[in-house]
Amino acid sequence: MSDAKRDLIPSHRAILRLAIPVMLSNVSTPLIGVVDTAIVGRIPDAAYIGGVAIASLVFTFLFWAFGFLRMGTTGLTAQAVGAGQPVEIMASLGRALLVAAVAGAALILLQWPLREFAFGLLHGSDRVESLAREFFNIRIWSAPAALANYALLGWFIGLGRTDVAFALQLILNISNIVLDALFVLGFGWGVRGVATGTLLAELIAAASGIVIAWRYAKSRYPAMNLREILHVEQLKRTFSVNSDIMVRSLALMLAFIWFMAQGAQRGDVTLAANAVLMQFIGMSAYFLDGLAFSAETLVGRAIGARDREALIVSIRRTTLWAVVLASVISLLIAVAGSWGIDALTADVHTRHEAKDYLLWAAVGPILGVWAFQLDGVFIGATRTADMRNAMLLSLVIFFVAWKLTLPMGNRGLWLALCIHYVARTFTLAWYFPRLLKSVATPA
Repeated sequence: MSDAKRDLIPSHRAILRLAIPVMLSNVSTPLIGVVDTAIVGRIPDAAYIGGVAIASLVFTFLFWAFGFLRMGTTGLTAQAVGAGQPVEIMASLGRALLVAAVAGAALILLQWPLREFAFGLLHGSDRVESLAREFFNIRIWSAPAALANYALLGWFIGLGRTDVAFALQLILNISNIVLDALFVLGFGWGVRGVATGTLLAELIAAASGIVIAWRYAKSRYPAMNLREILHVEQLKRTFSVNSDIMVRSLALMLAFIWFMAQGAQRGDVTLAANAVLMQFIGMSAYFLDGLAFSAETLVGRAIGARDREALIVSIRRTTLWAVVLASVISLLIAVAGSWGIDALTADVHTRHEAKDYLLWAAVGPILGVWAFQLDGVFIGATRTADMRNAMLLSLVIFFVAWKLTLPMGNRGLWLALCIHYVARTFTLAWYFPRLLKSVATPA
């Protein structure tokens, strides 16, 4: 076996070397929500948790509408690495940062209609909405930095430098924790302190990421070339991939927005309980995405090199580890989830209701892991039109399930979310044979 071939066929050790830093770094997005929830949870008033939960969900929706800056950049960069195209490696980062800057500025300019639309959709109590709006008005200014962080993460993951991605997320996490604690627990700023701390953490992480990327690329790749960044055919491909992922991300986030909105209509306590449990779901999903991200990198390289054997081995081995990890996480949530709920909120009513629905959160990882892995495979292969179509169909199935389970109350809402996980798996699996057939190792 040649050295090039050996590099494409990942060993279990190589997979873990890619995955473990991503697992640690990838928890940063939900960890921000966990830290925010835990800090305001020290205030014995469910409205504070609800306000931060709704506002955080709005930003998750807004920013992850641009999740293609992470996912698309990973797939395109990994394929450039597999095909041995250093100029395109740098151009992929340049295009992603350009889009991040433009899109971030647009979100700031459009903050008023975005805010009114979001809070018109999410109906919490007057107090919850007032706190959520206060959070929104501050954190919206982090948009360019948050989107730049997605682009930088995608680029480093596509290069297989997940250790650098971990370092960037560690900067974000530590900054967020320290600043939130300082502004809320130290200065008593409440929700305003949480939003300010998160804003500054995003800015610090983005500035650090740009400096690290510049220093890393300086001795390895040619300088960014504006002509290559604006290359018409590559721009068309980039926009095609990114638009598909954007639609897919919006459809995914709409399901979660709907889930939280329905919980909000059942009162502040149910909203807060669901928000606490969604922290478990978010943490487990982002943790499991460590293996999915590894699949993106390895699949992208195999696709770029047109190596079918490497593609199949990469999928099998990353999925094996993902299923093992998902089983462990589900068990941990079921066994230790009550302790986690107590750690996240001091409100007695919220604790009681969250524990009532704990097992629904516990089954999330084992139901969702298959969809996460397939997402990684399709992103690495940049088969984004298939991803878009599968997610839109899954969203329809979710709404049908929600309607049918309405008489079950909040339990029905959780059941519909579980059905959504299963739908995502089967709809993507439908397209999988076609993906395999598209790759044949040259004779």
